[in-house]
Amino acid sequence: MDALLALGREVLLPVYKQREMILERGQGARVWDSEGREYVDFGAGIAVCALGHCDPELTAALAEQAGKLWHTSNVFYSEPPLRLAQELVDASRFAQRAFLCNSGAEANEAAIKLVRKWAAGQGRAPDRRVIVTFRGSFHGRTLAAVTATAQPKYQEGYEPLPGGFRYVDFNDIGQLEAAMAGGDVAAVMLEPVQGEGGVMPAAPGYLHAVRALCDRFDALLLLDEIQCGMGRTGALFAHWEDGVTPDIVTLAKALGGGMPIGALLAGPKVADTMQFGAHGTTFGGNPLAAAVARVALRRLASEEIATNVARQSQAIRDGLEAIHREFDLFSEVRGRGLMLGAVLKSEHAGKAGAIGDLAAANGLLLLQAGPDVLRFVPALNIDDDAIADGLARLRKALKAFVASI
Repeated sequence: MDALLALGREVLLPVYKQREMILERGQGARVWDSEGREYVDFGAGIAVCALGHCDPELTAALAEQAGKLWHTSNVFYSEPPLRLAQELVDASRFAQRAFLCNSGAEANEAAIKLVRKWAAGQGRAPDRRVIVTFRGSFHGRTLAAVTATAQPKYQEGYEPLPGGFRYVDFNDIGQLEAAMAGGDVAAVMLEPVQGEGGVMPAAPGYLHAVRALCDRFDALLLLDEIQCGMGRTGALFAHWEDGVTPDIVTLAKALGGGMPIGALLAGPKVADTMQFGAHGTTFGGNPLAAAVARVALRRLASEEIATNVARQSQAIRDGLEAIHREFDLFSEVRGRGLMLGAVLKSEHAGKAGAIGDLAAANGLLLLQAGPDVLRFVPALNIDDDAIADGLARLRKALKAFVASI
């Protein structure tokens, strides 16, 4: 293990702060490192492995497609991406067309281009194609997506940033109305539940109010469901719970169950905006990824998954409440479904990373959402034993944390 860790420090661009372990294999909601240590996984690859590790149906779909066709380029059709696109359109309840790509950042880049192309087609001058996004958001690391991400820590050093973005506070409808009042806004782009911004859900009624403003000012509603979509909040699409109809939705993460894939879904207002040559991707709609995503989509849309998400969400909330009663560490637990954030009290601000280290030392893989929030995004089919075991390991880690302060 030490040799591999040293190799990573030598040959990888040091943009990540990995923990000192080499993960080797996984099964369900558990993984093992190269030293044979077992961990309960409450992170699922940042909400990616939504059906756990090495799910038999996903593995079978990958193996079957691997024996047929790996890649064609988008100069030619193949069946898996065609079927997946149709199934996404049908499942979405609003979309007419889909664009398949490789990641969430790519999906958001395509969405930003689609917004601008739509506005141009309406005859709007470039300075009247503004996209409003929200402080605390996260839309990706590519240059336009990181500019849409209204968090300076992700943008510093990459100036000059692309123009045409405007930032407002999340859940403040007055600020959004003021930002749109000039009539130069082409779209409002938001996450129904902010992920990297601390697991912050849209307030009740907020998305309805945003939709109304978009209609009033002839702007598109673009929903980034890359982390909160595909069953994560308890419904296949997070915005279903808010009862709104978007114009564009972006997806990735859980859609592939661990295979890299992203998607943009386009509603009737924009479905025919992008014509031949307007956008493209070499690997988007790859037959391998699409074959796996078809199985993942079917499973994630099931009532079985929705029922399990509700039950295990409550189990985590109950477990965190019991831990809080014992150690008095959290100011609140927020989120929806199996996208939950335990917010550390002010006296423990900035300690989420340290708690993550202690969790790993106690056999639990745990994420943070900023420096003050512990993030819980396990597999959506996680079972009762793994939940109970993971919470017990979390308690041990937090007991050690309290003893250290």
